[in-house]
Amino acid sequence: MNPSSTPTARPAAPPEGTAGPSRLGPVFAVVAIGVSMSNLDLFIVNVALPQVGEGFSGASLASLSWVLNAYAVIFAALLVPAGNFADRTSAKRAYLLGIGVFTLASLLCALAPGVWWLVAARVVQAAGAAILIPSSLGLLLAAAPPEKRLSAIRGWTAISGLAAALGPVAGGLLTQFDWRWVFLVNVPLGLAALVFGPRILPGTTAKKDAARPDLLGAALLTAGIAALALGVVQSEDWGWASAGVIGSLAAAVVLLGGFVVRSARHPSPVLPLDLLRVPSFSPASLANVLFAVAFAAMLLSAVLWCQQVWHWSALRTGLAIAPGPLMVPALAVGAAPVARRLGAGPLAIAGCAFFAAGIGWWMWRVEDGYAAGMLPGMLLTGVGVGLTLPTLIGAAVAALPPQRFSTGSAVVTMARQVGTVLGIAVLVAALGAGQDGGDFDTGWLLTLLATAAAAAVCLFLPRPRKA
Repeated sequence: MNPSSTPTARPAAPPEGTAGPSRLGPVFAVVAIGVSMSNLDLFIVNVALPQVGEGFSGASLASLSWVLNAYAVIFAALLVPAGNFADRTSAKRAYLLGIGVFTLASLLCALAPGVWWLVAARVVQAAGAAILIPSSLGLLLAAAPPEKRLSAIRGWTAISGLAAALGPVAGGLLTQFDWRWVFLVNVPLGLAALVFGPRILPGTTAKKDAARPDLLGAALLTAGIAALALGVVQSEDWGWASAGVIGSLAAAVVLLGGFVVRSARHPSPVLPLDLLRVPSFSPASLANVLFAVAFAAMLLSAVLWCQQVWHWSALRTGLAIAPGPLMVPALAVGAAPVARRLGAGPLAIAGCAFFAAGIGWWMWRVEDGYAAGMLPGMLLTGVGVGLTLPTLIGAAVAALPPQRFSTGSAVVTMARQVGTVLGIAVLVAALGAGQDGGDFDTGWLLTLLATAAAAAVCLFLPRPRKA
């Protein structure tokens, strides 16, 4: 994408970066549908996971974790090739294709007759999400004037925060009828985007000379992350010294090593290594991975605590979780002036501190009940996510040249998805077969360590230069 390209013949397709605020509003509304669908899906499925297990004859937590992890693995591996596809064709075409695939896959998820059928449908759903997410940010930045691009990034992140706030409650409500409704809800939203998107979304300049995406690299990344997650998830059942776990972890090392080598040699790699040399991008992406580990473990642990330890319904669980995500949208937008003044590093570190305080509160007081135990921790983690996540995304993407927006945003989101897979795998391994508070304490201790590591990496984010 190139913001200096000349206008096309059609007024409905303005060139990148030249659309005014009146154009930005409708584009934002259509983009919000796709972004909210993919983010709602994360929180809704988390809340519904125990009910999915009951619907499939009491499937184990280890097998159910692949309903989440298969989605995250494929999402992570395809994000950059999908961002490249959006740059090579057009962000508009890629976004509408992603919406169509995601909507169809949601219907397949709802019709799944067994847990592994559901996992397969989630793979297709993840492919659709991988196409629509980077192209959605590319469309938003194409419609935004240059001086409003950072605000557009934070607004894009705020959509995710709002979806996160509504997701737990929506999941609880839909699960009251049947867990399959958590996927069917995407169908009317997707159809609305497909109807209005072609007329509202801006056209973007395609990079016809760009190299084709590295599908072999994507396959290596998929297999490597899956092998790593398999070894960690099955460590309780197989044993850390078992041939299965050692073999899985060794395969992960070989596959991920091959992925890095492939990325260094391919003209259009899944992980463009040159982006890692951009100031802010490399530390922000690594911090995204580590913070996503903590966030994914926190969210799933809260759901499992409410439903397995307190034996709450999915609706009550969703209502219990909602206050934390409700903190995110306002903080995502309101913290922008602080980030410009102090820099991304101090603000993200402060967010990590709030998040860690929430996890520490759970370790200390969660058994005292919801009001005194879980709620304060949920509010603190919500503040932490609102300060940290949009700050890290903004620090990474805003440093890139306009023609790398789709690919760069895909790398950042890929980093978060890799962290999500690891966070879920680590928590499942920590909980094992048991459901007592001691197992949760182990999971929360590992969550604290991941948060501390993310804060340490944020120390390397560059400070803003004085005018």
